[in-house]
Amino acid sequence: MRTCEEPRPPNGQSPIALAAGQSEYGFAEKVVEGMFIVVNSITIKIHSKAFHASFELWQLQGYSVNPNWQQSDLRLTRITDPQRGEVLTFKELTWQTLRIEADATDNGDQDPVTTPLRLITNQGRIQISLKRRTKDCNVVASKLMFLLDDLLWVLTDSQLKAMMKYAESLSEAMEKSAQQRKSLAPESVQVSEPRFSCEPARKQKRKGQISPSASSIGQYFDKHDMKESSYHLLISRLDLHICDDSHTRESGTLKHGMLGGAIQLTFRRMAFDYYPFHRAGDACKHWVRYSEAMETRGQWAKKLVSEFQSKIEKH
Repeated sequence: MRTCEEPRPPNGQSPIALAAGQSEYGFAEKVVEGMFIVVNSITIKIHSKAFHASFELWQLQGYSVNPNWQQSDLRLTRITDPQRGEVLTFKELTWQTLRIEADATDNGDQDPVTTPLRLITNQGRIQISLKRRTKDCNVVASKLMFLLDDLLWVLTDSQLKAMMKYAESLSEAMEKSAQQRKSLAPESVQVSEPRFSCEPARKQKRKGQISPSASSIGQYFDKHDMKESSYHLLISRLDLHICDDSHTRESGTLKHGMLGGAIQLTFRRMAFDYYPFHRAGDACKHWVRYSEAMETRGQWAKKLVSEFQSKIEKH
């Protein structure tokens, strides 16, 4: 893989549906989703203007799961609501070992001598939830959860500086990609509400004649629905050791008597939640770790948004 200076155009419709000669979510999509994939080892190499990195995975497995993240009948791994015209699917990826390594390129802006960044983790998994439109298979919202157990990471100060430079070099490309997604996917930035695809369904709702099965499907869909796209990282325990390696040697002996130091940081149940399409002032009750403290933050955000809108209207 190689990072792009400018974001690529979107992929368009599902290639699976197009290859099968269909435009809607149908049999071909269900067959591909039902596959159980096992890969003994996989290597992903990423090249950037400032650094190159590699990801190595061993014993990778990918399969469909039900909304409770358990393997079950494939018919229970998707939730289709005909009235909304949307379908929810759930996937899980697991692996035995993950190795990450990154180093500066020769023509990058980093220092000529840098320490490669390495990280080795044990078992982990990724849980993926997708919400798509049945008429064209386009993704409306997604939820990705990256789950790790105990993690030990030893970093030197030079590696920490290099990691910050790597992140800085990617920030510009990520910002451009985020701006493209926001401009091309206006429906994703809003909290989705139940939509009904046909007029007879709305008439039935007014008359109170919706069948019990349709009502139960709608309630089950609402329970597991993704209101907006989000990305999550959860680490059960992280032991981070930062060591100082900035010492000089002269004639095989240390130039100074006592040099260096170390810091050990331990984090338990560390979580990161990112909602890239959330608008300021919108409700947060559907967030994973919602608390009452967010209500105060929401009121504050709405006040700032209203003040900003009033200033814009004056101009």
